[in-house]
Amino acid sequence: MKIQAEALLFDNDGTLVSSLESVHRCWTRWAAEFGITAEAFAQVELHGRPAVEIAADLLPADVVPRALARIEELEVEDVPNGGAHLLPGTAPFLDSLPADRWAVVTSATRRLAEARLEAVGILPKTLVAADDVTRGKPDPEPYLLAARELGVDPSRCVVFEDAPAGLRAGRAAGMTTVALTTTHQAHELDADLVVENLSALSALVTAGKVEISVRS
Repeated sequence: MKIQAEALLFDNDGTLVSSLESVHRCWTRWAAEFGITAEAFAQVELHGRPAVEIAADLLPADVVPRALARIEELEVEDVPNGGAHLLPGTAPFLDSLPADRWAVVTSATRRLAEARLEAVGILPKTLVAADDVTRGKPDPEPYLLAARELGVDPSRCVVFEDAPAGLRAGRAAGMTTVALTTTHQAHELDADLVVENLSALSALVTAGKVEISVRS
């Protein structure tokens, strides 16, 4: 299978970078600090959603701002403790792309996203974070904003995601979707193409376009 595109849009956590252990450590501590029961915490989907939505699901509205500041603090402080590492295939795949043809689109705050990306040596020219939008994934706003910043029609963009919420956002934006089975099983992911990780793919760059292929 070959996919033609003008821009590639990557989720960060679970797509380019693995932060699952850090997320579990930090959010478990956060939940304990705010008196959230294990039963209530277990029912909330953490991955691929903005922290503000998670906090709003679990806490009274007047507590949410303080809770958001605390989880950001915990996660940023955890980055040097192995809080982020590159997933297979990330570095060579990104290195094969022109800087103005791709963006990182994350549900994390800009401060946290930049800390994790810097820790693994990824410096995107374009980054859309939770701070930049009013509605996070699964709403299409983050991906539509990234396409606009790159100057590319949404229909000519490909979204790379590991989470169902992110894939829904990509589809709602009218973009082609590629799912990575780094945090979910294949049957949980509704996408145009499903692969294990970015090492399964190659990119051929031509004038203004990128052709994505599955490695044989």
